[in-house]
Amino acid sequence: MADLLEIADELYALPLAEFTPARDARAKELKGTPLAARVKALRKPSTAAWVVNLLVRREAAQVDQVLNVGAALREAQQAMSAGELRALTKQRRQVTAAVTTQARRLAADEGLRVTEAVAEQVEATLTAAMVDEGCGRAVRSGLLVSVLSTTGVEEMDEADLAAALAVPEALGFSATPREAPVPGPPDLHVVPDPDRAAKARAAAEERLAAAVEEHEAAQATHDEAAEEIARLEAQQLQVQAGIDELRRKLADLEDEAEGLEEELAEAEEVRDGAAAELRTATAERDAAQRALDRLG
Repeated sequence: MADLLEIADELYALPLAEFTPARDARAKELKGTPLAARVKALRKPSTAAWVVNLLVRREAAQVDQVLNVGAALREAQQAMSAGELRALTKQRRQVTAAVTTQARRLAADEGLRVTEAVAEQVEATLTAAMVDEGCGRAVRSGLLVSVLSTTGVEEMDEADLAAALAVPEALGFSATPREAPVPGPPDLHVVPDPDRAAKARAAAEERLAAAVEEHEAAQATHDEAAEEIARLEAQQLQVQAGIDELRRKLADLEDEAEGLEEELAEAEEVRDGAAAELRTATAERDAAQRALDRLG
């Protein structure tokens, strides 16, 4: 496992366009060994995951500081008031936004333009690393193949963390820091590369494949969101129809209650009149009985 992690550490430090050919070449070198299949199975990172991995290797101290601040804030927030928590959330966003900006600069130095959509995924991953200890360990490995996202209310499941890593056992592994290559003096006697056109085409095809993969992922996310909106709209219409039906029934019941109230008032008048007549009749009967009793 140590050998696999070391190989993965080297491969995931490469420019994104070089990952697949380098991985395949390394697997070919290892042909006939138990590691060959596992190296060949290493997944190409998404653009956002590659940017985070780049940040971890180029700015290891800064990433460690971010993770340490996240750990301190997780401990402190348990005793904070609502106002303090809002301030804490704002501070956390400022930190992740600043580090994301730095990551975009590093990627630009590598010749990769980071779109706003990718930058949002990078920032979400850094936020997850701050609010969740497990996510922080996954980010520190430098072996992410997909982005992370969590609210921090509950710890992220280890199975989900493992799925986001090139090597599931990488939790706890720390990526090897690497400095940006320093360009050397220009070679005035460059020998033309006969494979230059083929290499350029291969790089362009690799870039296109990455762009298609990213587009398909974005399309899938969009389609899922659209389906969820359609489901919620249909449910909203059902609920509104139920509300309208209940309102109609309520209006009918209110009319019925009003009619019953009028009938009750009339019945009470009849009862009161009958009670008065009963008292008069009772008095007359009692008087007649007394008169009869006096006559013996």
